[in-house]
Amino acid sequence: MADVPSTGHVGEAGAQRFALQGDSVGVRSAAFVAFAREEVGAGRKVVALYPAWQDSDAQRAINFARGALRTDHIAGIGVNLSPLALSLIADQLSYLAPYLPPGMVAALSDELPKHLLAGAWLRTVSNLSTLPTSLKQHMGSYAPTVSFLAYCAPNTQVGRLRPAEVARRLPFRPVQPVQLLCSTPDPGITKLFDENLPRAIQPVATRTLPAQPLGPAYWGTDKYVEFVALSAHPQALAYAAGAVRAAACSWCGEPVSAQQCPFCRCHSTGKPIRAHQTGSAPPRGGRPPAPSPQNPPSPQRPQRAQNPPDPPLDPRAQPRQAPRPAAPGHPQPGGAPTPPGPPAPGSPTAQATPPRRSGHRPPPSTDRTEDPEFQNRSPQPEPPRTYSR
Repeated sequence: MADVPSTGHVGEAGAQRFALQGDSVGVRSAAFVAFAREEVGAGRKVVALYPAWQDSDAQRAINFARGALRTDHIAGIGVNLSPLALSLIADQLSYLAPYLPPGMVAALSDELPKHLLAGAWLRTVSNLSTLPTSLKQHMGSYAPTVSFLAYCAPNTQVGRLRPAEVARRLPFRPVQPVQLLCSTPDPGITKLFDENLPRAIQPVATRTLPAQPLGPAYWGTDKYVEFVALSAHPQALAYAAGAVRAAACSWCGEPVSAQQCPFCRCHSTGKPIRAHQTGSAPPRGGRPPAPSPQNPPSPQRPQRAQNPPDPPLDPRAQPRQAPRPAAPGHPQPGGAPTPPGPPAPGSPTAQATPPRRSGHRPPPSTDRTEDPEFQNRSPQPEPPRTYSR
């Protein structure tokens, strides 16, 4: 999401570009919103890369697309790289996108720069603001014979160009064979660069590309030669993809390597808290909440009394047990309802039961064993009685 032309390094599998040019924010964001609507409607997710040092228009376009489409399937990734390195990273991610989940593609935006050597030869660093520089380096920019080597990947570093120390002070060497990409707005100033850096890197091939439109804005000068050294090994991208250690997002399930998911903004560890959850949930330890006027205690049902277990008997002397009667008030297989039986002695229900009147005959006990001739008979209910005063 910037005016960064493609390097053509991966052929036709390059990333989609959005220059974000126009008189208003809506005009600059219209092309990206239309692209995101089409991709999200097709069930795909969008990973949008933009330069972190020029992010205002890109972030507005991403936020507008997420809000207009009401989706979190659009991730904005800010990359603090030079225009040439950013263009190469975007094309490599587009090449890997059909083979990896979207979360891994977003995670590789931080991993792929670790396998590159990107920077520029600079005549001066007086206006360089995207990389850390010292006052001594700013003062040295006014000397006519001083030049600098600035690196933005795999780490940021700015130092003076000393021909005898270029090979020794390289911050990183890609895996052989190495391919070198370079571009400059002024081809007449590349002599000092050509005599030192390619000799230290020893590439098998060198490609000269047109200058990036955002190169002067990043490097702060027109007197520069931008370069990217990368490994041309067939397994270089596979090795970079295997070096990512990702964890599933606890909300959307995407594999992410950062602490915050680039899609749903949720943390990759821990259970997310949803907006509709309130304080009525039990706190840690499983204890219920304290009763309050808004949260009154619920009435508890009395537990049914249980009969104490019988002592074990000798199986040789144990008689045949009668079939267990059905629950009180439910019909048995014969069709007759079963009257409620007395509670077990010593139970809380038995202690709270009032004594029966002398005129009532208690139902037969179910704890005693019956003779074989009465085992298949079901107890009959009592005839209904009427009471009058």
